[in-house]
Amino acid sequence: MPDKIGAVITGGDFQALGVLRTLAKKGIPTILLDGDHCISKYSKYNRKFFRSPQPSDTQQYLNFLIDLAKKEKLSGWVIFPNSDAAVYILSKYRDRLEEHYRIPTPCWEVVRKVYSKKETYKIAEKNGIAIPKTNYPAALEELVKLDLRYPVVIKPSIRDHFYSKVKTKAFKINNKKELVKTYQWVCSIIDPSEVLVQDFIPGGAKNLYSFCPFFENGKAITSVMARRPRQHPMEFGHASTFAELVDIPELQQIAEKFLRLINYFGIAEVEFMLDPRDNHYKLLEVNPRVWGWHTLAVAAGVDLPFLLYQHMIGEKVETPSILRDTAWVRLITDIPIAFTEIIRGNLKIADYIASMKKKKEFAVLSLDDPLPFVAEIAMIPYLWKKRGY
Repeated sequence: MPDKIGAVITGGDFQALGVLRTLAKKGIPTILLDGDHCISKYSKYNRKFFRSPQPSDTQQYLNFLIDLAKKEKLSGWVIFPNSDAAVYILSKYRDRLEEHYRIPTPCWEVVRKVYSKKETYKIAEKNGIAIPKTNYPAALEELVKLDLRYPVVIKPSIRDHFYSKVKTKAFKINNKKELVKTYQWVCSIIDPSEVLVQDFIPGGAKNLYSFCPFFENGKAITSVMARRPRQHPMEFGHASTFAELVDIPELQQIAEKFLRLINYFGIAEVEFMLDPRDNHYKLLEVNPRVWGWHTLAVAAGVDLPFLLYQHMIGEKVETPSILRDTAWVRLITDIPIAFTEIIRGNLKIADYIASMKKKKEFAVLSLDDPLPFVAEIAMIPYLWKKRGY
């Protein structure tokens, strides 16, 4: 492999494609890993691909990474996680992996505070950061005693333990009968200690926001903020389909406070929902890795993966200026979502057209690198069946 310090990208989905493209365009050697069919494999920027075990098989994946580093002589390369499972491995086994790679993921003591939403919410509550009102019933007997205002939401504290089995992030509950039935079913899949019962915030995806920094020494060195008015599915989306830049200083203040509390370092997406009942931004979760629409930041001039790479190899991290009025769209999911919302009367055709007139960064489509988009179209049936989108 080349002498220049390279990057290992774990996962080949569309968000990993963004990391691959931006690093490769800068002449950084890359290796792509995935244990499944993936679109990034077809990118012209993909120089070397390895079929890996699934990150959900922790020990096998860990051994694979160590063996790969030795075989390919990757000492000192930066490794980018592209899933919660990969984040778990890089943080939990950071000491072992740092013998071979540069690890941009914080240690487990930090990551566990965002890996588990229960931990996240308890830290936020203790420190005066607004969250949706959340209960943590340990058993059915505790659940039925709760004084709840319906609708409520049942969701898992740890996404990977639940979503991989049911392809659903959360359930809206309208009455006590639904609550008991759904709770019992969810507890048959995950431990009751991981079940959250949370206030339902009305307003839908139009009230979803994110603050995404490169965070170091208690502050954002640079960052972007976005509103995410369309997602798939619309009510409890597991992936944004459209995002646009915004500038809301309050989001930065809240996010920085939380990230300081947990001594965070690196790039992250801090998700909020604006509650129209009290006009407060309420913390939903923190993603300690690249997220679906991170290439919006790249298009806006804030190349977060590259900045993280620069930091990890000891280069000076610049603080770029941000372009405004920029949007991001993933066409294969946004078109059907927009069509459905128009049919339901939730989205005006004029508003959809206006959103698409903005300067845009496409999640996958690129005239410079067209094959991943062709592959994504061909893989639509597979993606719907296997991954829920």
